[in-house]
Amino acid sequence: MEYEKNEAFTLEQFHNGTADNAYEFFGCHKLSQNNFVFRVWAPHASKVSLSINKNNGESVYAMTRLNDGECYETVINAHIGDKYRYIIETFDNRKIYKADPYAFRADYPEQRFSVICELPVSTEYLPLKEEQPKDIPINIYEVNLLSWKRRADNGFLTYAELADELVKYVKDMGYTHVEFMPVTEFPYEGSWGYQVTGYFSVTSRLGSPQDFKNLVDAFHSNGIKVIIDWVPAHFPKDDWGLYEFDGQPLYECPLWDNMEHSGWGTRKFDFGRGEVDSFLLSSARFFFETYAIDGIRVDAVASMLYLDYDRAQDDFTPNELGDNRNLSAINFIKKLNTSVKKRFKGAVMTAEESTAYAKVTGKICDGGLGFDYKWNMGWMNDVLFYCRQDPYFRNHHHNKITFSLVYSFEENYILPLSHDEVVHVKGSIVNKMPGEYQNKFAGERALLGFMYAHPGKKLNFMGYELAQFKEWDYTAGIDFCLLEYELHAKMQHFVKTLNFFYSENKPLYEIDDSWDGFEWLVVDDKYNNLFAFTRYDKNKESITAVINFSGVDLTGYKIKIPKGKYALVFNTDDKAFGGSGQIKNKIYLSTAKKGKVKECSMTLDIPKLTCLYLKKIK
Repeated sequence: MEYEKNEAFTLEQFHNGTADNAYEFFGCHKLSQNNFVFRVWAPHASKVSLSINKNNGESVYAMTRLNDGECYETVINAHIGDKYRYIIETFDNRKIYKADPYAFRADYPEQRFSVICELPVSTEYLPLKEEQPKDIPINIYEVNLLSWKRRADNGFLTYAELADELVKYVKDMGYTHVEFMPVTEFPYEGSWGYQVTGYFSVTSRLGSPQDFKNLVDAFHSNGIKVIIDWVPAHFPKDDWGLYEFDGQPLYECPLWDNMEHSGWGTRKFDFGRGEVDSFLLSSARFFFETYAIDGIRVDAVASMLYLDYDRAQDDFTPNELGDNRNLSAINFIKKLNTSVKKRFKGAVMTAEESTAYAKVTGKICDGGLGFDYKWNMGWMNDVLFYCRQDPYFRNHHHNKITFSLVYSFEENYILPLSHDEVVHVKGSIVNKMPGEYQNKFAGERALLGFMYAHPGKKLNFMGYELAQFKEWDYTAGIDFCLLEYELHAKMQHFVKTLNFFYSENKPLYEIDDSWDGFEWLVVDDKYNNLFAFTRYDKNKESITAVINFSGVDLTGYKIKIPKGKYALVFNTDDKAFGGSGQIKNKIYLSTAKKGKVKECSMTLDIPKLTCLYLKKIK
């Protein structure tokens, strides 16, 4: 049978790695009332059959090999909701049972079966036609949909319930974007969604594809953009999934030294194999086109870039140039960003990349990878290391705060305080802070004040806004019960106020990518643990951040700053936020010394663990 739905698709494109709409051909598709076609790629199989599991038992149908010799199809009578899987017979007389790699829904909790379903219908979808500028505020709330909030019986909230509760919360808190940890179907909840078995299926734990589309639409109707985590680096070894799909390596690389991520117990995709590239390109396009998402955060990019990632020294084969770069994966990444941007110019493509690989956000034509943003993992690690230290010893680690400005403008960065930083005995954000109870809250407020003033877009993982003391637990919701206690409620109020302040003040976001938007005022006062810098917008309006990371109040501290009048517009030590409320003065003057017109300064009293924002008003 010839493919009729979309003439742009050809098996030739699929095999050569340029088909980004393979999901319109492979998998299960409705032809007419109760009449469905099923297609699958299984080049090493001796025979492929389709098994349909209906109410009256299992029915098996032979599949016909297509002209390319590698794909199979059959047309049968079936119904929405029927379960199905493929029976692969190998040349060594094995019979293996596989879920559909292109299925739009999995059978939860069994998952070994795929489910015939209809894709969502939406009249609200508008293609992302215009490229998103970099001079806008981006403040992301990172969420695990399965553990943001739970029911009284600890059951999951559904997509429909999240559309009511999560959307309202994110809007009320002042975030501009929401980022979902992987929503693609996955079998093991302890993987947090990062071991994917359904690259075209949203998890059925929370509802139907239409329910998920409604959730995305609800965010859009409230002015919030939606990013999803996407995992093209590896997949799990569940016997019914992609693992050795037709009896031998197919989606995974067949070479011994590039087949597995031993540390994760997963298989690596065989980048550069045309059909695998088409599969992954199609998965990305599918989520933009079907669910109208606004962006993708590509997980574990570093593991894709390097052949020796997570391998012992010399336990890899260098590429043809003699180095450790995975050239096939690099080419795939460029192909991915080119493919997405061709159709969705406004898509936000982000790399979680933890090394110093050059030009991750550089243009492909200039040798870059073509991402819009890169997570600044170096900033995250350095700043959290610094904040863990007792203030008495922070002077020994002063460069952990200043070093990020050495490279901050080499890429377009997002500053992340992500889920990875609040698990595995790393401590929650507030509990990373040393000292007594009050000091921990003051420390988190100072950290966030510094973060929001630092160049780069922002991302924070759920729970930090409540000052949750326990680490994130994927089996339970975050501790909203803490809002019954004053300091936790005030922390939430602080985060909300800071979110809106960030979005409403251009100096904090308009120039994130050059020295035009940043100026150090105090960079080397390690003995007082104090930092001061000014952020500028395109009209030279400014906000100056002054952060006292020490454990003592600083009285009469002089800062060199241009002459003028400055208003205190944000103070993390405000009583409304749980602070001491020491600062009463709201207006400050910067004046010159006698006979030294160019040396202007202002005098400040800065409480311990406090960040101040000063705005020049005259």
